[in-house]
Amino acid sequence: MAGREEAKKLGLTDVEYDEILKVLGREPNYLELNLYSVMWSEHCSYKNSKPVLKRFPTQGPQVLQGPGENAGIVDIGDNLAVAMKVESHNHPSAIEPYQGAATGAGGMIRDIFTMGARPIALLNSLRFGSLDNKRAKFLFEGAVAGIGDYGNAMGIPTVGGEVYFDDSYKENPLVNAMCVGIIRHDKIVRGKAAGVGNSVMVVGAATGRDGMHGASFASGELSDDNQDQGSPMQVGDPFKEKQLMEACLELLQKEWVVGVQDMGAAGVVSSTCETAARAGNGIELDVALVHQREKDMKPHEIMISESQERMLVIVEKGHEDDVKRIFEKWDLEAVKIGTVTDDGMLRILENGKLVGEVPAVSLAEGAPAVKRESKRPAYMDELNIDLSKIPVPADLNKILAQLLDLPNIASKAMVYRQFDQTSGTDTVVKPGSNAAVLRIKGTKKGIAISIDGYGYYCYLDPYEGGKQVVAEAARNLVVSGAKPLALTDGLNFGNPEKPEVFYQFEKCVEGISEACRHLDIPVISGNVSFYNEGKDSAVYPTPIIGMVGALDDVNKYCTMKFKKEGDVVVLLGENTDELGGSVYLKEILDVVAGPAPRLDIDLEKRIQTCCLKAIELGLVSSAHDINQGGLAVALAESCIASNLGFVGEIETDLRPDTLLFGEGQSRIILSLPEENLSVLNKLAEEIGVQVSVLGFVKSGSLKILVKQKEQVIGIIDTPVESITEIWNNAIKWRVEK
Repeated sequence: MAGREEAKKLGLTDVEYDEILKVLGREPNYLELNLYSVMWSEHCSYKNSKPVLKRFPTQGPQVLQGPGENAGIVDIGDNLAVAMKVESHNHPSAIEPYQGAATGAGGMIRDIFTMGARPIALLNSLRFGSLDNKRAKFLFEGAVAGIGDYGNAMGIPTVGGEVYFDDSYKENPLVNAMCVGIIRHDKIVRGKAAGVGNSVMVVGAATGRDGMHGASFASGELSDDNQDQGSPMQVGDPFKEKQLMEACLELLQKEWVVGVQDMGAAGVVSSTCETAARAGNGIELDVALVHQREKDMKPHEIMISESQERMLVIVEKGHEDDVKRIFEKWDLEAVKIGTVTDDGMLRILENGKLVGEVPAVSLAEGAPAVKRESKRPAYMDELNIDLSKIPVPADLNKILAQLLDLPNIASKAMVYRQFDQTSGTDTVVKPGSNAAVLRIKGTKKGIAISIDGYGYYCYLDPYEGGKQVVAEAARNLVVSGAKPLALTDGLNFGNPEKPEVFYQFEKCVEGISEACRHLDIPVISGNVSFYNEGKDSAVYPTPIIGMVGALDDVNKYCTMKFKKEGDVVVLLGENTDELGGSVYLKEILDVVAGPAPRLDIDLEKRIQTCCLKAIELGLVSSAHDINQGGLAVALAESCIASNLGFVGEIETDLRPDTLLFGEGQSRIILSLPEENLSVLNKLAEEIGVQVSVLGFVKSGSLKILVKQKEQVIGIIDTPVESITEIWNNAIKWRVEK
């Protein structure tokens, strides 16, 4: 029997060990202890986060599958739906960025086709230390290559994403992958081990020792002591995954398939106990039947291995050979390893001999919930600054050039050019605009997809930051012409055992929940990643929001680039006196200070409603939300995208740097033919939204005159060609130097 000391070595607490004794009524053996150690890790059990996550709104008429399955599913009409999921692979990517990022993408793809959906797009959200740090550069290049190579080999386009650099992520990068797929309502498959006597099969690649204790590895801080524990690195094979995907999608057309589950974190044990628990059943299996690629594997190694490109399939008894024939056609293994039982136990045999037996539901759902202390971080009381003490810059052109030269604002083309963006021929709007847009073959419909994160805002104010990341993701869909439908989240935080970190987590979730309720956008899937800390510091609290929206007519999509010289450029919303939390303040003036901009969620909803209606009515030539860098950067981006300029005069009571570089929320720039302006004004008045004319699309230069009481108090006047060169090369030259 394994004892308490062994349990501690495997990461189990005394409380958890006592609970295991209570559940089993005896001491666990070493195999059983390993099962509990991975399934009760934070990565698999969510023991620190479950009570908080219950605050999320998860229901709505459009929701076909909410949290609890491999992926969420949202209805887009006409018997069609979108499956979607975000998940992190942070710790593995910190050790081996290529394989860590690649297998993260692979896991997301499996979660989608497990539901019966065909994956049609990948997105990613990446965060690294500053590019002047050699290790950060190594991690960045490796992760990007891993994502690109895996998706390209699979034939799934990477259509969007975000990359952010800050020394908060120097020790612990964040690598979040998102996948979406299309499915018909009547083809949805869920991960349930239903039907006593039905067969349990493992299909796909052989099992090795790679990835053992990967779930436990992801449930602790990165340190010199845990970087190699238990062989945490998985190794991916995208070509094998392509075979697996096609075989599974063929298999899932059969009526005798009962359930399917991806073998991700915790491998065989997680897939068997979770499918059994969902159905209220048990599973008996023999580990000797699992096809293995390494010699002399022990039962616990087979059960907890996280070898990639494997699935668990539950099929009606008598159809085992049918499954084998399908997988043989795709040059893959398919073996029966066990049977669905009615006693609720996960019973493990080795060559017919019992080696472990535990209640399946106790593994899948029985981890003792942890109520963490929550304490407002003291640093938040020291962040506010008297902006009147900051001098107004004399050269606004220089400030704009400096902002466009920042990797966090500059073009990410160096990244997304490594990805196949059009495989499948569905991509309508490629990376580089507000959101990706894809057509749904055989229909007029389209979907828009965005992924966004606000780590710095959440550091300054986790509640406001949580609200704003939802609003930003939704805004990116709306300016693309899509109505937001649902979101999937990746919640990346430090050690939840630290009260200040748990406060950040709680407040971010509270902010996300409020924004979701007001904007009618339910949370249908997601992932929590804690312990994102190195030896010296934790990452910024970084919630990542992936969101999908629908276009009834994909031809009515909109992009951010100006379209025609002479179009009038207007602002939906109102410029605010908010400079705190801005990129200008942090990166140019080196002032880490708030407060972060405030979000009026009711105003945000009206702004989005007005913008979407204007696009649907055909009034608008372009739309672009104001985000990092403020109004001046948003105008510059629309100019750069179109190679057209802008000329305008803005009357204001604000300081010129606040007007141009402040990041006040709920603002959208529209360009439109001047004859459409009266209709837009009427629409905005009906909805309760302010519209103000900024200027006109012209050729040549970006020129903004900032006036106060008819006096010019600030000027930006710069050739579009010069800012385009800066914006295009900012990341490239840092990587190459």
